[in-house]
Amino acid sequence: MARCIMVQGTMSGAGKSLLVTALCRIFRQDGWRVAPFKSQNMALNSYITRDGLEMGRAQVAQAEAAGKEPDVRMNPILLKPSSDTGSQLIVNGEVRGQYDAARYFRMRESLVPDILAAYNSLAAENDILVIEGAGSPAEINLKGDIVNMGLARLVDAPVLLAGDIDRGGVFAQLYGTVALLEPEDRARVKGLLINKFRGDVNLLTPGLEQLRQLTGVPVLGVVPYTRADIDDEDSLAPRLEETRTHRPLDVAVIRLPHISNFTDFSPLESHPALGVRYVQRPGELGQPDLTVLPGTKNTMGDLVWLRESGFASAVQNLAAAGHPVLGVCGGYQMLGRRLDDPDGVEQQGSQPGLCLLPCVTRFTGQKTRTRVQGRTLAGPLAGAGLDAYEIHMGRTDTGDAEPFARLADGTPEGAAAGCVFGTYLHGLFDTGELTDKLAAWLLERRGLPSAAARAESHTAYKQRQYDLLADAVRAALDMEAVYRILDKH
Repeated sequence: MARCIMVQGTMSGAGKSLLVTALCRIFRQDGWRVAPFKSQNMALNSYITRDGLEMGRAQVAQAEAAGKEPDVRMNPILLKPSSDTGSQLIVNGEVRGQYDAARYFRMRESLVPDILAAYNSLAAENDILVIEGAGSPAEINLKGDIVNMGLARLVDAPVLLAGDIDRGGVFAQLYGTVALLEPEDRARVKGLLINKFRGDVNLLTPGLEQLRQLTGVPVLGVVPYTRADIDDEDSLAPRLEETRTHRPLDVAVIRLPHISNFTDFSPLESHPALGVRYVQRPGELGQPDLTVLPGTKNTMGDLVWLRESGFASAVQNLAAAGHPVLGVCGGYQMLGRRLDDPDGVEQQGSQPGLCLLPCVTRFTGQKTRTRVQGRTLAGPLAGAGLDAYEIHMGRTDTGDAEPFARLADGTPEGAAAGCVFGTYLHGLFDTGELTDKLAAWLLERRGLPSAAARAESHTAYKQRQYDLLADAVRAALDMEAVYRILDKH
């Protein structure tokens, strides 16, 4: 059975996912068979594996860093929030139902057999498992968790506890978290990490020693704020607040309230000609070279928001003036004439869409989850190879629209009309071919040269980012101490 080590954090956003990604890469570089594991993930960024099962994107990045094919066993429980109080529950990649917070809290311990089966199966195939916690282990109102110390007890995992110095108060974060733990759990914490540090580390040294004396736990590293470009776990990530204006083309992604799978656009962000920004108010939109309506976990609700906020009329005006518009998944559904939900899958009733595509979507209880290959057909984007996946509720009648793409089995996919494009395909830019086609077309529309604007393979780009992240963490972390912790457990 594999040895294991667990990374927990003092709060959500402390950098657990990136630290696990880095450790997966470091252990792989050191010659070990390694895999990530997160028993329960709550995120709207999800992925479809080769066998058609759904898992969180963070564990996909960690698997890639470990040199492994993403496997649903790495994330057996996925919660996809659909409202402030409810989530879709996915167990071993399959939808189990819709749960409000109280109902899920009452039944979560029944999921322990699924968690342990996934963990033990992975452990039998690897030398090391790197486990990620969620939120904070010191939530004293949520005893009996299945993702932090509760899981650590089940699999006898030693813990590294990470605090985020970028938010301030990191010494209080780490000391307070350790102090609130039960004695049994406190004994599991073998090392403290200070994450996202900017500045002279020597200025921290007196505080590090005092923290060790107060907690009895050594600080194993001060990890710098890294610029490695790794896919974020969820839509609360800081990257959605960034505006990139130093590139010749402007791509505006509307930040829907329930935005999902925004990592679809990560390949665009690494293209030398494309500046990608996320906009939350119509006044920020302007006249971009491309407007994107992304995926969402609540298409009907976000369509109401789109109309009430003024974004709907702004997008319609842009399209009427000939500006390109792209809708992906839920965004594609919004571009149609009408959305029908007779069974209340999302929000019972019907709504008019933006009427930019001659499509009608009908929601059903069946969820589409599939990996696909194909090639684009639509106008200036035609000919790009696609290796993507579908993950959506609902079926769309495309009317007399031109298909956006044709799948490898001959099935038409999506819809296009003039400069408006809609598709269900997530990961549509990952091969780099559509990214190049899009950039060349948009540059031509602006009268700008396009010969030198080529996309790096997104796979190669991501692998380079994993190495950059691993190098930064290895240099900051006492890896000899980490291996000693592994060997003692």
